[in-house]
Amino acid sequence: MDDGAIIDLYVARSEQAIAATAAKYGAYCYTISYNILHSREDADECVNDTYMKVWHAIPPTRPRRFSAYLAKLVRNVALHTYEKAHAKKRGGSQVPLVLEELEHCLSSSTDDTEVVDLLNGFLEQLPQETRQIFMARYFHFQSIKEIANARQLSDSKVKMVLMRTRNELRDKLAAEGVIR
Repeated sequence: MDDGAIIDLYVARSEQAIAATAAKYGAYCYTISYNILHSREDADECVNDTYMKVWHAIPPTRPRRFSAYLAKLVRNVALHTYEKAHAKKRGGSQVPLVLEELEHCLSSSTDDTEVVDLLNGFLEQLPQETRQIFMARYFHFQSIKEIANARQLSDSKVKMVLMRTRNELRDKLAAEGVIR
């Protein structure tokens, strides 16, 4: 079933919409959630919470790219779950590592929409493979090894691409006055 048909099911308030979403994107959503939480039960719960969020959001929202919309929702639900579970401790997942890697690029004193616009522009100008590696690490929270295996690259190659891309991002944000 194509994405437009699934969205039409949500608009029509058909319970088939959730089943169709689960059939087409369940594994995708689970992977994103699991990469953040590293718990099957928590990942399953986040995916189910995501389906409910979609149910309540459509209508009036009608996403242009349903897969990206789902990825954003499940990622946010999983990050919220992670924050609640690890408020006072650091776990063994990729989240602390990823946030630490990006720490020098991001500043909390800037306007979020400005940073989002700059980041989107930065990502658009990257070569496709570099953008995919960057997104796999910093959006999907995949480990270096997972990224390397999926792209048949060495771990060191992935680390180097990420380091150079982070440095380019930092330089771009500095040039725009977002960070110092």
